[in-house]
Amino acid sequence: MVRLATIKDADVLSRLNYEFNGGDKRPEAEIIGSLNTGDELVAVAELRDEVVGFACAQSSQSFCYAATHGEITEMYVQESARRKGVAAALLAFLEAQLRLRGVGTVKILTGRTNHPAIATYTRCGYVEHDEAVLEKRLYYEGGTNKHERT
Repeated sequence: MVRLATIKDADVLSRLNYEFNGGDKRPEAEIIGSLNTGDELVAVAELRDEVVGFACAQSSQSFCYAATHGEITEMYVQESARRKGVAAALLAFLEAQLRLRGVGTVKILTGRTNHPAIATYTRCGYVEHDEAVLEKRLYYEGGTNKHERT
């Protein structure tokens, strides 16, 4: 079963995100705040009444394009729940939610060597493109960025 996350899922989202992204465990209060005020779609997948995965999506609109665009920004399924259709169910659910927002295209970024994820995405109809992704960390004065230069 896949559904939108609620504030009752904050603890499990914190744990799953830590398993997925590492770093510092996100405080439940911050997750609750994000779920209550954010425009991000957060879906959770359950197997036997246990949350075993999550995925996040966002939509955006630009004057440059007629259609609203969507992006699946995060996707994680616990090892024990993989190869059971959980990722595909999360994708289908978020695609339906994005469609309701008027999204015309959806993209997903993943590592070039994440072959299991790429296989799942292509099975779900996503087409691989040859694009470069570049990133730059911005540092700001007086902020709470834990990666600030020392």
